[in-house]
Amino acid sequence: MAFLKVVPLEEALKVIDSFPLKPEIEEVSLEKALGRVLAEDVVSPIDVPPFDRATVDGYAVRAEDTFMASESEPVRLKVIGEINAGDTPTIELKPGESVYISTGAPLPKGADAVIQFEDVDREGDEVVIYKPAYPSLGVMKRGADIPKGRSLLEKGTRLGFKETALLSAVGFSKVRVFRKPKVAVISTGNEVILPGTELKYGQIYDINGRAIADAVRELGGEAIFLGIARDDRESLRELILRGVECCDIVLLSGGASGGIRDLTSSIIEELGEVKIHGIAIQPGKPTIIGLINGKPIFGLPGYPTSCLTNFTLLVAPLLRKLLGRENEVRKVKKRLAHKVFSVKGRRQFLPVRIEGEKAVPILKGSGAVTSFIDADGFIEVSENVEILEAGEEVEVTFFG
Repeated sequence: MAFLKVVPLEEALKVIDSFPLKPEIEEVSLEKALGRVLAEDVVSPIDVPPFDRATVDGYAVRAEDTFMASESEPVRLKVIGEINAGDTPTIELKPGESVYISTGAPLPKGADAVIQFEDVDREGDEVVIYKPAYPSLGVMKRGADIPKGRSLLEKGTRLGFKETALLSAVGFSKVRVFRKPKVAVISTGNEVILPGTELKYGQIYDINGRAIADAVRELGGEAIFLGIARDDRESLRELILRGVECCDIVLLSGGASGGIRDLTSSIIEELGEVKIHGIAIQPGKPTIIGLINGKPIFGLPGYPTSCLTNFTLLVAPLLRKLLGRENEVRKVKKRLAHKVFSVKGRRQFLPVRIEGEKAVPILKGSGAVTSFIDADGFIEVSENVEILEAGEEVEVTFFG
């Protein structure tokens, strides 16, 4: 059994990248596509608009019939009908003719301009025109908005309401997206209880289960919280097996260190294989990574900040890969608000809060709930650095 044989972070990431999980594609209705990630490029199958249409209420005319119009010598055209939005016109304009048309209605054959009704007078079955119209006045030509074959959205696009509206505009009722990976979330520990339960002395409410499950959902995955495993072999083994059966990935928090009651690594070894137990980072050193029936299982540390930092470093990249979102890591350069001391020889990930152009280190320790609640993200302090000076430029990796 690999027990706290500490490896560099890069080695852990290579192990995760080698896992036999690949992005899968499914087709969903547009009704259910919001927030999903496109699995292929999308081009328009139609012209938008699909016909020449009026952009104003007025009179469809042949522009050449109006070229001699003026205030002193207006042109009179015979009105031979009316076309409303949704109509299929059968009218064909001949010289000297016009038709009343409403906004959005298709132009009749022969017409190439629409003069809005405020600019003309109507006298019986004639329209009186006082200034020339030019071809395309008051008209949106077929395909002027979106021509057929135009590239609309690229593979990897996360669909928001604007994107689903665009797909709807060109007639898509279904779309191919990356399947959401199913992630089992398990909390561990005799002291951990669910919110809503009466808190007794020595107990704490479960924060990691909620935080991890919602972090998975925020990335676009499907999280299934299986509950809290007690510090006994059968309880933990049962929930791990349930997670392996129902999901693609299993995430546990707590039970990853070398303590006598920490059973996670031995159960993973019994059911599958422990690939890594211990990563050379702070916080989060006692992290377990394994495989059971070809499915990745992660034993994350119990302290909230350690747990969420290691989720961001290790699990989030795998989820983004499966969701086609590998390039969506949010980072920003800031200036360190004050001096920070680090332990030379250990790679540290320090939570920080962003205040304007400053990154403010949060030094409460990884066991404090507010260490990550107050944090916007973290900065990396390399192994050979003992001091980061105030004002030094740092790169902040955002949580979520």
